[in-house]
Amino acid sequence: MIQLHAVSKSYQRGDLPVPVLKKISLHIKKGEFVAIMGPSGSGKSTLLNILGCLDAADSGMYKLAGKTIQTANEDELAKIRNRKIGFVFQSFNLIPRIDAEHNVELPMVYAGVPPAIRKKRALAALNILGLADRVSHVPAHLSGGQQQRVAIARAIVNDPEIIIADEPTGALDSQTSHEIMRIFLQLQASGKTIVMVTHEEEIGAYAQRIIRVRDGEIFNVPL
Repeated sequence: MIQLHAVSKSYQRGDLPVPVLKKISLHIKKGEFVAIMGPSGSGKSTLLNILGCLDAADSGMYKLAGKTIQTANEDELAKIRNRKIGFVFQSFNLIPRIDAEHNVELPMVYAGVPPAIRKKRALAALNILGLADRVSHVPAHLSGGQQQRVAIARAIVNDPEIIIADEPTGALDSQTSHEIMRIFLQLQASGKTIVMVTHEEEIGAYAQRIIRVRDGEIFNVPL
């Protein structure tokens, strides 16, 4: 499903390149739930952004579902992000002025799905996440856990193969965090591949496998 080989990434600091990832190689199988863990500044978020096609590697090879990502143009990358990947973020990234239903519909708007089908799918996704009675609520009228469930509904509404989650429990209390992780386990059981960044060992323990990143390198994963 996901293959990286010798992927490197640097950022410029003044005139000097600062290496963030150093020849990262890994393989994530279809249906696997993987947690990427490491200290602040280790490169884990940069790695997740590359996996989500939100950033590009400087060198190395990235294949996603058999497609070589380096050769994809911007339109192809946008389509991959919209159709193959669902994103869940720590800050939820919901649109404040629109209700839960219309937040969930957004990926389908970009995909050109007709309005009637968008509504049906959005309501079904919210129902799966236990939010059937919150579809008309704007984010400000939802708890943090409810907002994150709306974000998860938005992530799954286009039926992507992969869920990319960046600190999905970082803004939640302990009980709500475990509820969100149980939802992730259900998504994995339904066949989704989940790649999650977290700094919390208790949350990382929900994953099948933990990939540890330190100083831009993976130090516990066989190639």
